[in-house]
Amino acid sequence: MDKKTKMKFNILVIFAIIIFCISITPITLQNDTYYTIKIGEHIMQNGIDMQDPFSWHENLAYTYPHWLYDVGTYLVYNYLGGFPAIYVATAVLSCILGLAVYFVNMKLSKNQLTSFLITIGVMYILRNFVAARAQLVTFTLFILTILLIEKFLETKKKRYAIGLIIIPIIIANVHLAVFPFYFVLYLPYIAEYIICLIADSDFLKKLMIKSSKIKLLKLEKKMQAIANESAEYQKLQEKLAKVQENLNKQEAKLEKTKIRRQEERKHPYRLKLQKNPAVKWLIVIMIICLFTGFLTPLGDTPYTYLIKTMEGNTTNSISEHQPLTLINDKEFICILVLFLAILIFTDAKITLKDLFMLGGLLLLAFMQRRQISMFVLIGSVILNRLVCYLCDKYDKEVTQKVIQFLTTWIGKVITILVIVVLALYFIRPKINNSIVSTSSYPVEAADYILNNIDISTMKLYNEYNYGSYLLFRGIPVFIDSRADLYAPEFNGTKNEEGKYEGRDIFSDFINVSNINVYYEDIFKKYGITHVIVTKNAKLNLFLSRDNNYKELYQDDHFIIYEREI
Repeated sequence: MDKKTKMKFNILVIFAIIIFCISITPITLQNDTYYTIKIGEHIMQNGIDMQDPFSWHENLAYTYPHWLYDVGTYLVYNYLGGFPAIYVATAVLSCILGLAVYFVNMKLSKNQLTSFLITIGVMYILRNFVAARAQLVTFTLFILTILLIEKFLETKKKRYAIGLIIIPIIIANVHLAVFPFYFVLYLPYIAEYIICLIADSDFLKKLMIKSSKIKLLKLEKKMQAIANESAEYQKLQEKLAKVQENLNKQEAKLEKTKIRRQEERKHPYRLKLQKNPAVKWLIVIMIICLFTGFLTPLGDTPYTYLIKTMEGNTTNSISEHQPLTLINDKEFICILVLFLAILIFTDAKITLKDLFMLGGLLLLAFMQRRQISMFVLIGSVILNRLVCYLCDKYDKEVTQKVIQFLTTWIGKVITILVIVVLALYFIRPKINNSIVSTSSYPVEAADYILNNIDISTMKLYNEYNYGSYLLFRGIPVFIDSRADLYAPEFNGTKNEEGKYEGRDIFSDFINVSNINVYYEDIFKKYGITHVIVTKNAKLNLFLSRDNNYKELYQDDHFIIYEREI
């Protein structure tokens, strides 16, 4: 296929991916975006002070885990047009991710058609992860990491090594919660190399050969000390011949094993082992990258944040951190069935590193459902390899013929029409959505609070999901979606028993919202003066009947109470 046809197809693909990625970008902002803007503003005005300025709890330490993204989001909001500008920026990042998935797959598989189809599938599955959050940046960085690792192992060029060192520096400042995951991507390559070393070492065979050589030396020394014509000399000579014969057999066997192993690797049955000497340098790069976490204004936070999060109980109550229930995720079931079908019912061959990568990502996905995104993102490269193998085996020219057709005027029209129809399918349900959802966020209730209540003395109890919007409006909050801020692992210290002692505001919120405790005990503990809840909250059923709580405000979705105790 000529370069002109390839370029035409790339232009068509870029156009199609951009349309599709824009169509899956949500119009309505989600809760994290609001605190992101305010934190970015705070950093621009006060720097990184490692203290929370937005809740009314005193002296809460805050780690600013994605400070650079927060600053960037604030600058977009403040200088480029407010919420609409953030929507546009999110759409742009979505397009960049889609294009990155396509070009990484194309560079590694050399197949434009399969890369395009897989990219559309990846972005479709990742549509619920497309939001004005730092993860949209790190998704792109992770897929680029795979490209850089593969290209470095292939070419050993320094520019790929430099790229691999720069990426963790960006991650440590943009989204440090996923900083440790960067190194997970190296492990399959290293594990495959180590297994190849162990397999090639033939330790037992070499040990037996070494033992035989030692026996030969001992026998030769004994023979030198004995007369040549003695009976004992003859016995030693016979024994020497047997040891020598055994040694020759062992060496021949070792050589045959090496030859057989080389042939097996050239023509594997199902599992391919690839021993790449450049992995030694990849290990050096990974070790260097381990220290890049210190290139932030946050101290050692990139190394401690995830550990502290996993030690706490916040992940047990946040949906995206929950273990995956496979039956509830039909799309993920389809992905697994696709992989299994290819690996079981075809003769497609998979490298050991890819098998390790799939297994590790699958384990992470079952541990936390949010990791489905990483399985889909990184797994796309592996799936593309398998599909390309089957295409090359059964019809090497099929993809070229399809590409040539799609670059004709008829093919272009059909492709664009299909993408437009898909785009309309995703755009239609949200075309009338507002950027700020008044059903999810207390827009009018916040106006009432700011106009009628003294927020300098108010201690407001609010719910988790809209706390970020309240603090965005300048209203001090009880809690918001920065869950780590309200856990003792981050605001307390370790005692002699290794447990964290601090304020467990998050658990108190969970207990009140689920009515696991008497709400009045918690409110008394914190000195709550006002309460805002959604109408369908469990707590509202009790407050509406409690004479100690005076209703101040009500709209279609939210109610504000004043606590009169």
